[in-house]
Amino acid sequence: MSTQPDLLYSEDEEALRSAVRDLLADHCDAAAVLARVESDSPHDIATWKVLTESMGLAGLLIPEELGGQGASHREAAVVLEELGRAVAPVPYLTSAVVATEALLACRADDLLTELASGTTIAALAVSLSAAPGDALKAVRLEDGTLHGELTAVADAAVADVLLVPADDGGLYAVDAADATVTPQVSLDLTRPLATVTLSGASGRRVGDAAPAVRRALRAGAGLLVAEQLGVADWLLTETVRYTRERHQFNRPVASFQSLKHRLAQLWLEVVNTRAAARNAADALATGSDTDEETAVAVAVAQAYAAPVAVHAAEEALQLHGGIGMTWEHPIHLYLKRAKADSIALGTAGRHREELAALVDLRAP
Repeated sequence: MSTQPDLLYSEDEEALRSAVRDLLADHCDAAAVLARVESDSPHDIATWKVLTESMGLAGLLIPEELGGQGASHREAAVVLEELGRAVAPVPYLTSAVVATEALLACRADDLLTELASGTTIAALAVSLSAAPGDALKAVRLEDGTLHGELTAVADAAVADVLLVPADDGGLYAVDAADATVTPQVSLDLTRPLATVTLSGASGRRVGDAAPAVRRALRAGAGLLVAEQLGVADWLLTETVRYTRERHQFNRPVASFQSLKHRLAQLWLEVVNTRAAARNAADALATGSDTDEETAVAVAVAQAYAAPVAVHAAEEALQLHGGIGMTWEHPIHLYLKRAKADSIALGTAGRHREELAALVDLRAP
């Protein structure tokens, strides 16, 4: 692993950012997201198809010989930054990152080829709150079929394939049509959760569950920081713009000293989050899933980023005044995404505990 990570964006990464941002501006603006989360179909499958079929983004982490782009976690992080800025209701993190990483660990080439094409969506049937290294909740394997219930599975409602851990230690690919997927009440309406119930479902063992899930959750946690960065960056940019336009006492609100201090503090936090996110993405791209330095980079980034995204949302809500409290303004979507992300793939406290263990920093 490189001892001097490159935290700057390359020209190719900036070009990718520009392309994704333009696409989302055309297909996934705030009004469209608000309208969708009020409907019975919160996932934006049309935007997902454009992202995957037109740009091939579903296969960024999949090798070229399997139909993917053969890119790295750095490029995937750029995509997640832009998806975070748009709070896009698409299953990118869950399918193109978490499920893909699990299948890469299992070397399930046939499923990876399907995911790379964008024609198949997969979801790892593990609670969204699970952190790397947590004990797995598994279903029972009886007479060759799967039985049990798994809760808080993100994006299960649109998955074609569910990757299910079983009590024999295996990870099974299950056709989503053979499972009962029941929506759960979710704080973040743009990333719905569901309960997955298996009652005698057949599945194909694709590999060992423990190492595959650990790799998937670590990569997911590391790249979730990029999404949190995108959320925080949009909130900061939008709040600065609004306070410059909003006038009180014939002066822009942004000219008030107390607000300058608050926005300056938030800017510093966002800049630091960007450094942590880039370091985690670079560590995932250049290290291995069992590399201790990679684990440290992910834990540091997650421990720092989650509170920053929530703080950015709270500041944006307050500094927008009354309009920030309305349903019509999209700030509430960002607040809910930031809050939900703060417990997704491990809380900040859970990652601090892992970091302490990794660097042998014992509690007194």
